Amino acid sequence: MAKLVSRTYANALFELAVEENKTLPMLEEIIVLLEVIRTNDDFSDFMNHPKIPKEEKINVVKSVFEERLCREVTGLLITVVEKDRYSDIEDILEEIIIDIKEYNHIGTAYVTTAITLTDKEKKDIEERLLATTEYEKIECSYTVDEALIGGMVIQMGDKVVDSSIRTKLGKLERELMAIQL
Repeated sequence: MAKLVSRTYANALFELAVEENKTLPMLEEIIVLLEVIRTNDDFSDFMNHPKIPKEEKINVVKSVFEERLCREVTGLLITVVEKDRYSDIEDILEEIIIDIKEYNHIGTAYVTTAITLTDKEKKDIEERLLATTEYEKIECSYTVDEALIGGMVIQMGDKVVDSSIRTKLGKLERELMAIQL
């Protein structure tokens, strides 16, 4: 249910952004807003507090964001507060970010390797991803997980390419255990 709610609000703002040709400026604002929300626990506690009246929350949203964000994003925040859906705000903003990036052919990849990659290796991975996808730009997030032993795992959306040694060893182990002697 929460996913459906997030998707509904995200679709509404995304369609408005496309209609008004504001996808990239709105993307920047939403990324900053999401970071502000995630790093300010006091603000989130205030916005989620059940005993604080909606009008007071809306006044705070207006005073904090009206001059800093476009009217569409501020309007989304106000609507979310009015409908008692502020607890879903992070999911809503994440959905909008995904939609806008897809619309603008910007891919997001999460790359996990066993060792830290050099800048050249990162550049090679990004070029390979651009060559094998329909994206015009790739944003990669790199993490190190020594448990992979070697190789890498790349996740883009719901697709995962796992070429890690850990996975290959696990597969080999399962195959050997399945052999009947």
